[in-house]
This record gives sequence, C-alpha cells and structure tokens, in this order.
Amino acid sequence: MSDSKDFQRFIEEGIVKKITKDKQRAENLYEESKRKFGLLEKTTEIMGVDDDNANDYIEDCYNIIIFLIRGKMLEKGYSSSGQGAHEAEICFSKELGFNDNEIQLLDKLRYFRNGILYYGKRFDKEYAEKIINFTKKKFKELIR
Repeated sequence: MSDSKDFQRFIEEGIVKKITKDKQRAENLYEESKRKFGLLEKTTEIMGVDDDNANDYIEDCYNIIIFLIRGKMLEKGYSSSGQGAHEAEICFSKELGFNDNEIQLLDKLRYFRNGILYYGKRFDKEYAEKIINFTKKKFKELIR
C-alpha cells in the first residue's frame, strides 16, 4: 500500500480518473471535514471516550481524514470511484506527505471501519484515543 507507484496503478485500472480540477467540490469536502472535526472535539470534551462510544469516534475520524484526502485529490484533478476507491485515496496520502507508518495506520483504520460497518466489530477506548490523536494531528496538517 505504501509504495508511491501504487497510485499510478489505480489510475491504470480506472479506479482513479484524471478530471478537471474541482475546487468547489474540494472546498465543500473541507467544510464538511471541519464541521465533523468540530463536533468530534465537542463530543470528546463533553462525553469523553469510552468503550461504548469508541466505534463512533473511529468512524468519524476516518471520515474526517478521508474527506480531506478527497478534497486534495479533487484540487489536483483526480477522482476515485468504485471497488478500490478508498484504497486509492489512502495511497494518495503519500502524495500529501504521510509517512509509511501513517499510511499503514490509515489503511488499518479503513479496514477496521469496514469491520464496524459490515460486521459489527467492536473497538475499545484505547484504540479510539489513538485514532483521535492521529486525526487531530493530520487534520491540522491537511487543513492548511
């Protein structure tokens, strides 16, 4: 996943398409990511993080980051869709300065989020806190 040549493979396979740069759609995604991030900060402050709400925070964190990545792709004239689109977006994060460990963490987050959505997988407070901290760091870097 972390090989930068992988992104080219997604283009070759048609999962990523070269499009006209779409600044407005990118801006809409940034605004939605900011809204979700603000809500994440409020709810973690008010409710805290525990085993009961860990899954919700993990899903929210994934969406916050993926919206920012999609926005960056749109700004550069790329769009992904269909089977493998999320992997392509994660692969694109290398272009945004994510290091190999961060890309692996994001790919695991994608996989775990699917586990939550499709299989009811449960995660704990400790993992949620790790993901929330990662999200705060990457949000500040990407939103610039």
